[in-house]
Amino acid sequence: MPSSESPISAVLWDFGGVILSSPFEAFNHYERNHHLPPDFIRGVNATNPHDNAWARLERSDITAAEFDVEFAAESEALGHRVPGADVLALLSGEVRPEMLRALDRVIDAGYRTACLTNNVSGEHASSERGETIAGIMARFDHVVESSKVGCRKPEPRFYEIACELLGVTPTECVFLDDLGINLKPAAAMGMRTVKVLAADQAIAELSAILALDLT
Repeated sequence: MPSSESPISAVLWDFGGVILSSPFEAFNHYERNHHLPPDFIRGVNATNPHDNAWARLERSDITAAEFDVEFAAESEALGHRVPGADVLALLSGEVRPEMLRALDRVIDAGYRTACLTNNVSGEHASSERGETIAGIMARFDHVVESSKVGCRKPEPRFYEIACELLGVTPTECVFLDDLGINLKPAAAMGMRTVKVLAADQAIAELSAILALDLT
């Protein structure tokens, strides 16, 4: 069980870029192949970030077909037309086994866990991959999905939902995410945060916070 010396009783995990490898790598590969500026797709997603096509898709405000058209228009306005369907095809990442092992050790140590993911409805629908993802998601006490709850990181309500489901306060949580914009509101609420730059770095930081060997 968690040490009485530590206030942490729950560990919250992002999915893509934490448990899975980052889709940004796939974005960059696409950009190179299509002669686009580096990080152009991320730049489109960062423009009007709370109400652009990407944000609205993650809240299920628009369909994938509508996203295809709207993202193309947004990207074209920034200099290069990219179909939204192409972007959706790049979202699949590879499971990071070392992060999965760390998750299992956190669970075995008695910490509550939740997955906090900005996702798209049906994102992991293929049969074999869907089974793999479902098996990972089943490990968590709760999964908070933007496509189901109607809000998304970094909206504070998203983190509040996770805490309510787990029955904890923000100060009892540590949150791992690969994006600083998602970590800011969590930290403001009182959560300890780990910015995931690489699996070994993140595991080392989480191990130190929990005083637990996760390797």
